[in-house]
Amino acid sequence: MIKAENITKSFGSLQVLKGIDLEVEKGEIVSIVGPSGAGKTTLLMIMGTLEKGDSGKVTINGQVLNTLSEKKLSDFRNKNIGFVFQFHQLLPEFTALENVMIPALIGNVKYAGAEERARELLQMMGLAERAGHKPNELSGGEKQRVAVARALINDPLVVFADEPSGSLDSDNKEELHKLFFELRDKLNQTFVIVTHDEHLASLTDRIIHMKDGVIDG
Repeated sequence: MIKAENITKSFGSLQVLKGIDLEVEKGEIVSIVGPSGAGKTTLLMIMGTLEKGDSGKVTINGQVLNTLSEKKLSDFRNKNIGFVFQFHQLLPEFTALENVMIPALIGNVKYAGAEERARELLQMMGLAERAGHKPNELSGGEKQRVAVARALINDPLVVFADEPSGSLDSDNKEELHKLFFELRDKLNQTFVIVTHDEHLASLTDRIIHMKDGVIDG
């Protein structure tokens, strides 16, 4: 469902990715691990269309992304890709409910429909009673679950997660890790997760090891 072919990327004279080939199947939970500087996050950003590679191509669900205009790429990203970052990236002036709704509203979903779906997702995350709270009124684990709900609001083909449990304590990490697998079971959701967390990586369907800009082994 996701195919990256011969992805290269340099920043100045530093080549960060050196010809990456990678495939991910629908409903798979894949972790990408490796030391800092291995190119994990850069690869994730390129597959998620937030960065452009210097060469190679990314295909998601049969759509070659490199051929799309900026407008079409933005539309594709909004409808088909969800993101979860280490520090949740919630907008502080909006409630949990409003934060979850934002990608749907950007995608021209009517307000009532976006609100209904956002409430369903917050219920699924165990956060129905926190819908009206702003991020500064939520715990770290709650904020990250709101971020997962936001990533799912448009029923994406894939969720890309960059160190999603990196800022959480051990109990909240465990809850978040369980959540990913519950979502795969309930929604057949595909996840590609960059992580330094060996326990999370060990739970995933497949571990991709990166080192010095290449897939190692």
